[in-house]
Amino acid sequence: MKKFIALLMAVMMILTLAACGSEKPAEQPTEAPTQAPTQAPTEAPTQPVDDGVMSHEEYMAAAMDSEVVIEAYVQATQSWWEDKITVYAQDEDGAYFIYEMACAEADAAKLVPGTKIKVTGYKGEWAGEVEIMDGTFEIVEGNWTAQAFDATDLLGTDELINHQNELAAFKGMVVEAIEYKNGEPGDDIYVTVSKDGAKYDFCVERYLTDPDTDVYKTVGTLAKGDIVDIEGFLYWYEGVNTHITAVTPVGSVNAKSEGVMTYAEYEAAALDTEVVIEAYVQATQSWWDNKITVYAQDGDGAYFLYELQCAEADAAKLVPGTKIKVTGYKGEWAGEVEVMDGTFEFAGDATYVAVPVDATAWLGTDELVKHQNQLAVFKGMTVEGIEYKNGEPGDDIYVTVSKDGAKYDFCVERYLTDPDTDVYKTVGTLVAGDVVDITGFIYWYEGVNTHITGISK
Repeated sequence: MKKFIALLMAVMMILTLAACGSEKPAEQPTEAPTQAPTQAPTEAPTQPVDDGVMSHEEYMAAAMDSEVVIEAYVQATQSWWEDKITVYAQDEDGAYFIYEMACAEADAAKLVPGTKIKVTGYKGEWAGEVEIMDGTFEIVEGNWTAQAFDATDLLGTDELINHQNELAAFKGMVVEAIEYKNGEPGDDIYVTVSKDGAKYDFCVERYLTDPDTDVYKTVGTLAKGDIVDIEGFLYWYEGVNTHITAVTPVGSVNAKSEGVMTYAEYEAAALDTEVVIEAYVQATQSWWDNKITVYAQDGDGAYFLYELQCAEADAAKLVPGTKIKVTGYKGEWAGEVEVMDGTFEFAGDATYVAVPVDATAWLGTDELVKHQNQLAVFKGMTVEGIEYKNGEPGDDIYVTVSKDGAKYDFCVERYLTDPDTDVYKTVGTLVAGDVVDITGFIYWYEGVNTHITGISK
């Protein structure tokens, strides 16, 4: 609506000037004046740009809803329809998302990657995505295509949004979930990936890469735990929402060496039998007496490795993400299934840090125990009571919480999160009635007894 008002005013101004220069003034309509108002509405662009083309810096500095003029090179387009086309464009300084630009069908065929265009339109924003709307264009001389820059290390930083709409690469992303927009192939694919324990929502946009493209087909074959390299345009939708243009599978966090059990085989193994597993360290309890207890996980499940044999020098290497091969015996204590009397070796350079799974809805159900030892989050828990193991700070903290009328006993395990950690200190400030989100490992002790690693009111 803002742009319609601005366009209407501009047309009225032109008509007024034409009338002033003619021999016969234009007739005045009975219901509306022919001249534009002397003051533009606050919603309309306050200052049109000059005829000159903006630099990317000037474009970024321009106010929302103002007219912009840019020149850039087409990198890709979405499907043409109804005399409109959406363009991903870029120059050496930055990128532009040009939404539903006016375009005849014959001209759409000319907008191949590398083509330079001059675009006049209005700067807008939707859910964090800055774009050019209501645009028109002309083709100008020039040709250039961008190379994807490695944005992996920018994930989770404030710097990433400064590269919005640029062609980017993300290396070593772990697939967490694949979901078709309408439940089956044919429309967009929502691709949830993770890196270093944080999740990101990417997308296969069917109007950019339709179901006949290699990328669409490849994404359809991916499974949770697959490790992939991704290229795409840094689109934004309430956070980074990369529009994927290429995906290359490079491995799986569930891959096992010869002779190593899958998680399903480990689950099926009888108690007191020898087991050999490979998984990634997520956290450790304090090393002592050449032993260390490890919380480990892969894309299929998790393991509690109780008092692994471990030299002190090796304990320092068991940082989150480290892959290890463990040989030990499957045991059980008070409902907690674990690997005991184990030895380990480092199992290569692959790394994986798990993303907490939302286990709130599983509380009080048989489903919860199936996720034993996984890193999880429980949302909207009400604090019922806080009790120190020995009556005062320094040892474990027993945290009683409730959800939907049922109580659960969680724990701050001092050998996992000691009294100097933020989580230990924060739990110490809680009082009955506080509502908190809790992150932790789903440990079991005669029922769920989550070992808390994070808490927020």
